[in-house]
Amino acid sequence: MSGSSEKKLVRVDVSSDTVCPWCFVGKKNLDKAIAASNDKYNFEIIWHPFQLNPDAPKEGIDKREYYRRKFGSQSERMEARMSEVFKNVGLQYSLSGLTGNTMDSHRLIYFARQHGLDKQHDLVEELNIGYFTQGKYIGDHNFLLESAAKVGIEGAEEFLKNPNSGLREVEEELKTYSGNITGVPYYVINGNHKLSGGQPPEVFLRAFQVATT
Repeated sequence: MSGSSEKKLVRVDVSSDTVCPWCFVGKKNLDKAIAASNDKYNFEIIWHPFQLNPDAPKEGIDKREYYRRKFGSQSERMEARMSEVFKNVGLQYSLSGLTGNTMDSHRLIYFARQHGLDKQHDLVEELNIGYFTQGKYIGDHNFLLESAAKVGIEGAEEFLKNPNSGLREVEEELKTYSGNITGVPYYVINGNHKLSGGQPPEVFLRAFQVATT
């Protein structure tokens, strides 16, 4: 995500949770907007944690059962809607597998940033693909480590093994970046232009323009 020095810099701070389907849709559309305007801008994309359900169990719970409990009769309609939305970005939405606590995934995403913003961005993609389309559990260390290995992040196993590694930093970011927001995805572009929701690529493109003029 870099290029020649004449390009303007666009920094996007993204607050998201790894079990938020709209966050993944927003990422796919952000990626499209980046690809469409790479000739104009240099990009710095930085991922920050948000927890939709901080009290979710670490051991995980069946996704369908969880949504049924939370949303009742609306849950099937929501599943159909998400399937449609995912299809529009070229993905197959799956409610198979477990959902649960996302803290370890956020610790790993924080760790990935120490290896470079591109690696962090690629890790978010891997985690989302696994969780939303392949029934992988976001709290499963094997899945987290497989994802880290795929994008070339070294030292992840040792880092994750200690439950305190990165915990303070993630909790700090939860306060700093998520303290004043009520939902995700949430984007801050160049420090002052704010967007929320799974926006289409053209909305991001307009925001890049506004934030750099």
